[in-house]
Amino acid sequence: MSSGRVLLFTGKGGVGKTTVAAATALRCADAGARTLVLSTDPAHSLSDSFEHSLGPRPTPIANNLSGQQLEATERFAEVWADVQEWLMAVLDWAGMDALEAEELSIVPGLEEIFALADIKDHASSGLWDVIVVDCGPTAETIRLLSLPDILEWYMARVFPVERTLTRVVRPFMRRVTSLPVASDAVFDSVRRFYDRLEGVRSLLTDAAVTSVRLVVNPEKMVIAEARRTATYLSLFGYQVDAVVANRLLPEAVSDPWFTAWKETHAAHLTAIEAGFAPLPVLRAELAAEELVGLERLRAFAEVLHADLDPAAVLHRGSTMRIERRGQSHVLGLPLPFADRDAVELGRRDGELLVRVGSHRRAVVLPDSLQRREVTGATMVDGWLEIGFEPAAEGAQDAEGFSGRTNGEIREGAL
Repeated sequence: MSSGRVLLFTGKGGVGKTTVAAATALRCADAGARTLVLSTDPAHSLSDSFEHSLGPRPTPIANNLSGQQLEATERFAEVWADVQEWLMAVLDWAGMDALEAEELSIVPGLEEIFALADIKDHASSGLWDVIVVDCGPTAETIRLLSLPDILEWYMARVFPVERTLTRVVRPFMRRVTSLPVASDAVFDSVRRFYDRLEGVRSLLTDAAVTSVRLVVNPEKMVIAEARRTATYLSLFGYQVDAVVANRLLPEAVSDPWFTAWKETHAAHLTAIEAGFAPLPVLRAELAAEELVGLERLRAFAEVLHADLDPAAVLHRGSTMRIERRGQSHVLGLPLPFADRDAVELGRRDGELLVRVGSHRRAVVLPDSLQRREVTGATMVDGWLEIGFEPAAEGAQDAEGFSGRTNGEIREGAL
């Protein structure tokens, strides 16, 4: 059994990812690994899967297995008490009822931030061999896994400016209005919490430690969303090591009424295996009964994993490559299934800005490429390839591209 592993399960709502995550965690625990399964999905259902009450702290479920369901309200009071106190004061100043102010002081997105902190804390505690994370639906998972990049950008560029500006205007604001202004204690609280997240990105993008597993059903829309999710995860450097094809119609079903359904499932399964290759595809048939409780989850895991170690790295792939081609260097980023027309590029202050659809990532360029001009970009077999050549003397390319493009990838003001 592998040790020190983090497994993230995500998929479109209703595909059975919670069941898959719970069954995987139980199988790891049965194999002797100290296992923690936790939920970042706001609609917690781990308790229902295990038929066991779970709280905001690790709660024993079975031998070697504990579970946790995050409670943002409680954690907010613990970690960001100064921030909450200031927000409630602002809402009270605006005439908000005390109870309403307390509810509204829970900032949207905090569940994801607390989840990141918890995953990092558990992974570094030495108490667990395997951490299984039942993530929210795909949109929430993308938001969760893009947070380390966003927070790093905010703390490096915006936070110091906001803190300095607040210190300057605070005396003036106190003379002209009673509106509560954030104190140094509020900014210190934000800084302390961000410091807790230090290293979380390196943890979650380390392919030897963390793997994402996509759960899909044999449905066209579900498969399409999973392909988009794989693209966005690759954009942020996360490793998908397997796809779980769940709720396949059993071969034992022979009633003619199901013939067309079985043919459709078979076609979709072929599409999954071909479309996600070379990722392994784990299969699970549609269950005849509700998969709740330890025994049913254990039986489901036996079918799903067969002879596989559920905590093993099931596939390894590159997240970035730099190749020399003649006098040029080519930076490659894997963006499987990405539509060429949905990709935009920009360059600023030593960073390459990549946007795919509504998601953007700033890729810090190595020193050797920062001194070179971008000459073009294109998509080749699921890889975004950006060409670099030595910069002409006196060239300026701090904003946008200074070089030409081949027209296949759009330059954008990112």
